[in-house]
Amino acid sequence: MYECAGTLVSLSSAPSAIRAAANTYCQLLMSQSDNNVKLIVLDRLNELKSSHRDIMVDMIMDILRVLSSPNLDIQRKTLDIVLELITPRHVNEVVLTLKKEVMKTQGGELDKGVEYRQMLIQAIHSCAIKFPEVASTVVHLLMDFLGDSNVASAMDVIVFVREIIETNSKLRVSIVTRLLDTFYQIRAARVFSCALWVIGEYCLSLSEVETGITTIKQCLGDLPFFSVSEESEAADDSSKKSSQPNSIIASSKRPAILADGTYATQSAASETVFSPPTVVQGSPSGGNLRSLLLTGDFFLGAVVCFTLTKLILRLEEVQSSKSEVNKTSSTALLIMVSMLQLGQSSVLPHPMDNDSYDRICVCIKLLCNTDDVMREIWLKSCRESFVKMLSDKQLRETEEIKAKAQISSSQPDDLIDFYYLKSRKGMSLLELEDEVQDDLKRATGEFMKDDNDANKLNRILQLTGFSDPVYAEAYVTVHQYDIVLDVTIINRTKETLQNLCLELATMGDLKLVERPQNYTLAPESSKQIKANIKVSSTETGVIFGNIVYETSNVLERNVIVLNDIHIDIMDYISPAVCSEAAFRTMWAEFEWENKVAVNTSIQDEKEFLDHIINSTNMKCLTAPSALEGECGFLAANLYAKSVFGEDALVNVSIEKQGDGKLSGYIRIRSKTQGIALSLGDKITLKQKGSS
Repeated sequence: MYECAGTLVSLSSAPSAIRAAANTYCQLLMSQSDNNVKLIVLDRLNELKSSHRDIMVDMIMDILRVLSSPNLDIQRKTLDIVLELITPRHVNEVVLTLKKEVMKTQGGELDKGVEYRQMLIQAIHSCAIKFPEVASTVVHLLMDFLGDSNVASAMDVIVFVREIIETNSKLRVSIVTRLLDTFYQIRAARVFSCALWVIGEYCLSLSEVETGITTIKQCLGDLPFFSVSEESEAADDSSKKSSQPNSIIASSKRPAILADGTYATQSAASETVFSPPTVVQGSPSGGNLRSLLLTGDFFLGAVVCFTLTKLILRLEEVQSSKSEVNKTSSTALLIMVSMLQLGQSSVLPHPMDNDSYDRICVCIKLLCNTDDVMREIWLKSCRESFVKMLSDKQLRETEEIKAKAQISSSQPDDLIDFYYLKSRKGMSLLELEDEVQDDLKRATGEFMKDDNDANKLNRILQLTGFSDPVYAEAYVTVHQYDIVLDVTIINRTKETLQNLCLELATMGDLKLVERPQNYTLAPESSKQIKANIKVSSTETGVIFGNIVYETSNVLERNVIVLNDIHIDIMDYISPAVCSEAAFRTMWAEFEWENKVAVNTSIQDEKEFLDHIINSTNMKCLTAPSALEGECGFLAANLYAKSVFGEDALVNVSIEKQGDGKLSGYIRIRSKTQGIALSLGDKITLKQKGSS
């Protein structure tokens, strides 16, 4: 069945033939239990989707049935195919199916329900952004997962809510009401921060503002956060408390990467789910928000103060009673002062950081003395920045879709080389395949024709000196897992060279496929010798060797040592795209890091970033709008994938010094040591100048 479907597609592009093939593939997906078979069939469906999208749109519900498979890779691939096929006609059915699948993950039927749920939430998010009319049917269901034990799932939900509340104004009131109702269920600090921002920006009516302030006060619990007697006890028994399992976590810290690429220290507790601790300073009332603050998460404390400040500034606009405003304002000031006291007390294992301290102080000053300029910044400018970020994101996605659908730049009368009619003189089978593949890419618009002659010249490496009796140079062809060395050897003497042999050895993850044979070289003649080398990873590889020969006069063998050939990592990595959340997850997981100090003559931050992007063949994930303006520093994330499926992550953080020079670091992270070291070496070599 599989072979027949494939043959049918290759022989005919008639809609009936494509539909029959797609139906056959869908039958195979449901009837076969082997996961590898399902993955292969999904690949075929993906190919059909790119070439016959209009016909495949009708198959969308049949493909969705594959979600019943418990394998995550199959589920991910299925969702990717379906999301690109969705049309307004099918969107309600698809979202209904996805909602049912989300509900199933609550029952714990799947072993890996957490990851699957996260994928489903992201898929629903994508549907709701593309088709706003379905947002109302899913947003309230997803908000049940704000208190999810998986931080990533809860984070996906709150980001989805934040985007929908701005793009779909009809749902604003119901979303705000539901968010305030479920606020106490949230468990993770990052989700709290995002939810607080939404409350501060979108609580507009008097009742919403008052409910928002009341909800935050209830979650914070009674004030103060600790009593004086507890502080003295903490000072006396600090060593004893540090040994208790339920005491505040201080020792387990690790750096986290922020959205701008910089590092921040956070306690490990803030990343995990909190149940109310058994040893809680002050009143045990309140909830997860209070528990997080009592573990020393002062960034969250600063976000709470910012939200309260925004709500009170808005309360001044909607509340006619001045006394009510003053009363609420003094309560907020009391909370902020209590937070500062908590941060400077000895109850917690580490004091409040300066940044959070300054931010809370700004809130206190603002509430004591408000002017119109500050009110404008707090209540309008912040929202405008968010709207601009969303429009930039939309613009980038539109451009990517246009780039995918871009019509080939080749002309109808351009020359096409047919594989079987092609002249094979002096070309290896590998080079022939490369040429034909390039023709195919050029015809389908994937490939822009470069100056091939210039590229060939760049790949020629001199192996011996001009004064050596035998001159050798190599033309290196890299074809994914294979390297072909085309070595030209010239006899520059008047004698015949006997038993001339090119001896090669490799270092790293390179393997010589066959040893070149011996040759006899006439006086002043040349010889072409080919050597094949297999590559298994992007580890730094070196090929070295020598030429050995005999002459008729002397019986001893002569040896000429060749220059080393270093395999360039740029041949193996290509720009790729991933979401910001995926980048940060990989950054936290990957254990290999290579830190390269910036040392360059370039004095402009953006010019240096462009130079690094071009030198490393990577894609900049940071939006161009985020890099606009002159502020003296720049942080950007770059991403690429190797042909072996390895991920390469790079973070560039640079600052302009007073003398105009750039300083900072370029951090490279990967799962394997080789790619981190190779990229680091490449950047060190290339960053000096713009050449």
